[in-house]
Amino acid sequence: MLKLSPAERSELRSEAHGLNPVVMIGEAGLTPSVLKEIDASLNAHGLIKVRVFGDDRDARIEMYENICEKLGAAPVQHIGKLLVMYRPKKEEVKGRNEKRGKGLREVTIVKPSPSGTKKPTVTKVILKGNERVTAGGNIKRAKPRQSSIKKSSLGRTR
Repeated sequence: MLKLSPAERSELRSEAHGLNPVVMIGEAGLTPSVLKEIDASLNAHGLIKVRVFGDDRDARIEMYENICEKLGAAPVQHIGKLLVMYRPKKEEVKGRNEKRGKGLREVTIVKPSPSGTKKPTVTKVILKGNERVTAGGNIKRAKPRQSSIKKSSLGRTR
């Protein structure tokens, strides 16, 4: 179980004030599926509120301690039927693959009417990473650059 100093606990209580309960524990109590949902919520948010439907205060305290012990969370606050707990979020490093280019993007193309007196035509088009829109409103694909035979042969002789 994670330990917090009184100052940290106070700060987390103030942050949790505006939160709504994310998980609700019903009559079935603390089932494995409820624990799994609490774990997922802690991973996503770090600080969560859990509402327990039940009138037995001792059962709520026992649930609170069980959850914190099993999931490695810190108990922050227990007021009535609301339980507030905290676990630091895991930092995930998302690296971008070098080979991948840009993804799909939506572009609006506005072409004036040929006569100039009517409304322009507006079309929304989804472009791939290697496509671009020309000044005339046409879609062009990027072509791979051609390399010179002379430059490539000079580079190899060194």
